[in-house]
Amino acid sequence: MKKTILVIARKEIVDGLRDARAVMASLVYALMGPVVVGLVSLSVHSGKVTAAMMAVFTLVSAFVGGMSVAMDTIAGERERHCLLPLLLNPVDRRSVAIGKWLAVSFFAVAGLAVNVSGCLAVVTLTGMRTTSPDLGMVLSAAFALSALGLLAAAVQLVISTLTNAVKEAQTYLSLVVFLPMGVGMFLIFSPAANGPWSVLLPMAGQLLQVQALMNGTPFQWLAAFVSGVLTVGVAILMLMVAADRLEHHEIHYWS
Repeated sequence: MKKTILVIARKEIVDGLRDARAVMASLVYALMGPVVVGLVSLSVHSGKVTAAMMAVFTLVSAFVGGMSVAMDTIAGERERHCLLPLLLNPVDRRSVAIGKWLAVSFFAVAGLAVNVSGCLAVVTLTGMRTTSPDLGMVLSAAFALSALGLLAAAVQLVISTLTNAVKEAQTYLSLVVFLPMGVGMFLIFSPAANGPWSVLLPMAGQLLQVQALMNGTPFQWLAAFVSGVLTVGVAILMLMVAADRLEHHEIHYWS
């Protein structure tokens, strides 16, 4: 089972890297946040505002990094009539789902890493932050953000199993990008909603952690760890839904 998962994941990652246009588009989307925030910081001298903008763009980058791979890995193969031969093999559907999920997660986490690196560069160049984050903050935030990438990949994989063509998948996946954006905007413009429980929730927790990381506000690394664990838990549930969809007769019919 492990060998099958790794073979599928490797194949999807290699295919994704071969699509130069998709890789370039994902890179542009990942760097869009740091570039926009950097330009805004030239005229808006408010660390809280720029940190909030960075946090929202970081959430979005988790969903755009693996979007091109997600729309191709199920919907694209179904459209090209090459999904059915894969499913006709004596391969556990969970292995197929996990392998494809790992591939999408690879690109989602890579997009997050590029975005956060760009944001940290902006913070350093603009002098927004006067103190360096401690190791606990960095590690806990990295874990929570990586978990967000896993969740984004699982959600996108489920959507890919529900669509019949790349264009249809692209439409719905593009709409999903508004989910982290909406959560981010709500928490920024509704500070009263930022209760003690907010830092534990998927997306909300990552948003608050990125804000704290960028503007130098301390946060509890344990809360960030719990947020990451809960996010991984939700991602696993979504992955189970995707695996169940691969067992559904509609998948075979439309293949």
